[in-house]
Amino acid sequence: MRFESSRMERPEDSARVVGVSVCDSAPLLWRVEDLRSVRRRGLVGALLGSLPRSPRQNCRMGRPLLLLPEEERLLGESRTAAAALPAPRQQDGAQLELRVRRHEEEQQRSFEEQSVLALEDRKSSLLCAMTSPDTGSPPEAGAMDESLQRRLEDLDRSFVFPRSALGVQLSTARAGLSYCPEARAFLQAEWPIRGGQNGLSRDTKYQVFRDLRGRGFCLTSAGKFGGDFLVYPGDPLRFHAHFIAVCLAADEAVGLLDVLAVARLGSNVKKTVLLCSPAEDGAVTYTSLQWSGMV
Repeated sequence: MRFESSRMERPEDSARVVGVSVCDSAPLLWRVEDLRSVRRRGLVGALLGSLPRSPRQNCRMGRPLLLLPEEERLLGESRTAAAALPAPRQQDGAQLELRVRRHEEEQQRSFEEQSVLALEDRKSSLLCAMTSPDTGSPPEAGAMDESLQRRLEDLDRSFVFPRSALGVQLSTARAGLSYCPEARAFLQAEWPIRGGQNGLSRDTKYQVFRDLRGRGFCLTSAGKFGGDFLVYPGDPLRFHAHFIAVCLAADEAVGLLDVLAVARLGSNVKKTVLLCSPAEDGAVTYTSLQWSGMV
């Protein structure tokens, strides 16, 4: 079944400029409207945001959206990406000091809120552990109540919520990410985001990415499958990946054992492996591998 995801694109999306912010070398999207716009264009990315006390939980992923280098480059070539945020306005020392103080107050308020919630979680865990029927032969009820009360009081006195626990939080709803020019200026990035000194491997991957995207497929990273891209016939929320794309230069030699290994892997995960080799004129040659057994 073929699903042309390009049909999802709305007229306003084609004219919309997507704001790309950069953290070190990672292209990030923060605004909801930008996420919606690139998704309608068939670009998937990966959500990174997490809660401070439940880091890296798949069911709670949120903004920002991390783009693949090829997705960022495709946006740039279509003239629909730009530095996400306008240049900061000139501010005097008093204004800057006021902003810093407000930011510190917000951080302190957040830390206090998280400290209370973390203590409540610890108490709940202690209550469950000491009242669970799986803990063996419990002592008498009176002794249990006294011991539990003493443990809870000790916890109130000794519990410390480390500030480092907030380091995993990406606060997408606090000052600095409210998308007013003053609050978001610290995310300023100049365009172009990175120089154009790309090696052959990067160019090869991008040509393959652009060609498959132009054919209506959606792509994500395939690092965990030993390839370059997972290729979906449509939105990854609706379809399973059909192919594992491995990008190779047209004149690149590949060992037979490597071919066997990647073909075997594709068979195990029920996907077809594509060896993708772009030519100088931009055309891409695809060779599919399917495991049929060994003699």
